[in-house]
Amino acid sequence: MGLLDNFERELERAVNGAFAKTFRSGVQPLEITNALRRELDTKAAVVSRDRILVPNELQVRLAPIDYEKMSGIGPALIDELTQLTQRHATAQGYQFAGPLGIRLREDDSLSVGIMTVDSRNLRGEVQWRPFVEIDGKRRELSGARTIIGRGSDADITVQDTGTSRQHVEILWDGSRAQVRDLGSTNGSKLNGNPLTKAPLQPDSVIQIGRTRIVFRVLPQSSTPEPFDGPDSTGGRR
Repeated sequence: MGLLDNFERELERAVNGAFAKTFRSGVQPLEITNALRRELDTKAAVVSRDRILVPNELQVRLAPIDYEKMSGIGPALIDELTQLTQRHATAQGYQFAGPLGIRLREDDSLSVGIMTVDSRNLRGEVQWRPFVEIDGKRRELSGARTIIGRGSDADITVQDTGTSRQHVEILWDGSRAQVRDLGSTNGSKLNGNPLTKAPLQPDSVIQIGRTRIVFRVLPQSSTPEPFDGPDSTGGRR
């Protein structure tokens, strides 16, 4: 089974599992992800033998009813769409001119269930946003040092008696991360291996006690000039 087969399976599981119950008619989240992927494939430009450039600013225009349902999910939907689109680009060997940005826009000229995708290349400095997923909940790492444990003095508290009060720390310098066990009683694991101190790559899994912590990183785009058309709040410019 190839890489894209695995991607398809993970995409459907992640998007449908998180959002399917919310959307019973109209545009589905999986359809948006597939449309974004097709937009990259269609607009991919071979710049050199080892460089394929694709648009990094993507705008999904939706009918008012679909827009209201999708935007009601909040940042979680955009985060999932961004992460899955980024993974598709990586699998295909695509490169972006700047940070990847995905926006939803309302377009009252569209019927329910219909969407269009606009895209463009926009240069900019990439800023990365780190966060962890614990028990299905996402927590952003807001500082250079984040301590995780069961104590109230930890930055992120977990309800797990198998963990120490201050169990592990994650260090973040703006582009790279490192994880370190803080002398915990029961120890820690990184991707199944005993952990003392190690670089922390995106999508790595930290195990402390019975708690599974997934480390994620998403590109944070600067605020660009908007596309023509409705703005992201649902009104017209």
